[in-house]
Amino acid sequence: MPKAWVRERKKEHYYRKAKQEKYRSRAIYKLLQAAKKYRFIKPGDVVVDLGAAPGGWLQACRKIVGSKGFILGVDLKQIQPLDSPNVRTIIDDVTAPNVAQHVREFLPRPADVVVSDVSPNVSGVWELDHARQIDLARYSLQIAISILKPKGNFFVKVFQGEALDNFVKEARQHFTSVKMIKPKASRARSAERYVLGIGLG
Repeated sequence: MPKAWVRERKKEHYYRKAKQEKYRSRAIYKLLQAAKKYRFIKPGDVVVDLGAAPGGWLQACRKIVGSKGFILGVDLKQIQPLDSPNVRTIIDDVTAPNVAQHVREFLPRPADVVVSDVSPNVSGVWELDHARQIDLARYSLQIAISILKPKGNFFVKVFQGEALDNFVKEARQHFTSVKMIKPKASRARSAERYVLGIGLG
């Protein structure tokens, strides 16, 4: 990893802010900003966080849902436990055929919200990385459709590129409202966007 990139990252506002506020990732601010503006996560909600490592979004969800909600984190990696009885984590692969069934076994009821910050191992070849990211977003969408309650909400990371429009069209087949969002905490030069689906039909 280039030293100049590491130095720039350490100077970056949200990186420093996350360190100061003892959050696990600067990505927490992307979810907090989007959830505050669009209110798709509420106190008491059941939330499933796909691609949850290292746990920043788990912290964000816990902050929003409070002690009466429940959050399940799913990732290929072991996640350091949060000191909170209503946050659980499991090791699983979003591309596995039985992942939705496995997730449901851990939920107290159908999920109110599914959030997904799943990312591929970036190769540096843009077309390949974009295609992989859209594939992961599709897997996340299928899981969301399977585990969300009626009128539930879905928030997923995507990369800009030629396959994005088709993915948004797919999401619109299932949700009443679909928006493209770029939170302030996303780096300005990043091609990262988030698709928000409100109201599973």
